[in-house]
Amino acid sequence: MTTAQEERTTEDLKQLAEQAGRDLEDASALEILQWAAKTFGNRFCVTSSMEDAVVAHLASRAMPGVDVVFLDTGYHFEETIGTRDAVEAVMDVNLITLTPVQTVAEQDAAYGPKLHDRNPDLCCKLRKVQPLEQGLKDYQAWATGLRRDESPTRANTPVVGWDEKRQKVKISPIARWTQDDVDAYVTEHGVLTNPLLMDGYASVGCAPCTRRVLEGEDARAGRWAGRSKTECGLHG
Repeated sequence: MTTAQEERTTEDLKQLAEQAGRDLEDASALEILQWAAKTFGNRFCVTSSMEDAVVAHLASRAMPGVDVVFLDTGYHFEETIGTRDAVEAVMDVNLITLTPVQTVAEQDAAYGPKLHDRNPDLCCKLRKVQPLEQGLKDYQAWATGLRRDESPTRANTPVVGWDEKRQKVKISPIARWTQDDVDAYVTEHGVLTNPLLMDGYASVGCAPCTRRVLEGEDARAGRWAGRSKTECGLHG
């Protein structure tokens, strides 16, 4: 039997995203995710970097057993892998780990060692962007933890928008939240967070390209420090 989700065309999805972005701008994060669960069912997933598990926790309340997609680049901190394992163990989610086509050793053999230092855009493409595009192919909508206050490049993030590159609905349920909102939710619900957040890291990515932030810096300043690069390519 064909479901309504399967029958939607790309144009249908785009119009749906644009309308929902307007209608849900003032809705709570949980309401946005309840809308996503009702609208897309099992064609909806959450992506998580395991910096924290706030959106995964919210989504599990809206849709128990929701797919949570994690990109294991091969360069993660041990704390990040530990957070992923803990989320899988204690939350009502279906944890899916995506991996690149090549291992780190195979990539080193093909492109030379430490590609992340010499060509970080290519490294991100191989280890993040391409695996995610493959992993999202069967979904119509995906949720992220993007927030408008994280950096100037994210200031206009819609709560529901159209991902032109992937031709999917992109949902950012906590786009309007501040760090204080995140902290309050974590405290209220006992949500798992990456231990590195208590050790000077404000944004956690791959170990070779992430440092602690200095006082007064924005949350993304510790990513690709000293370079003009501010995004890995997943969101831009």
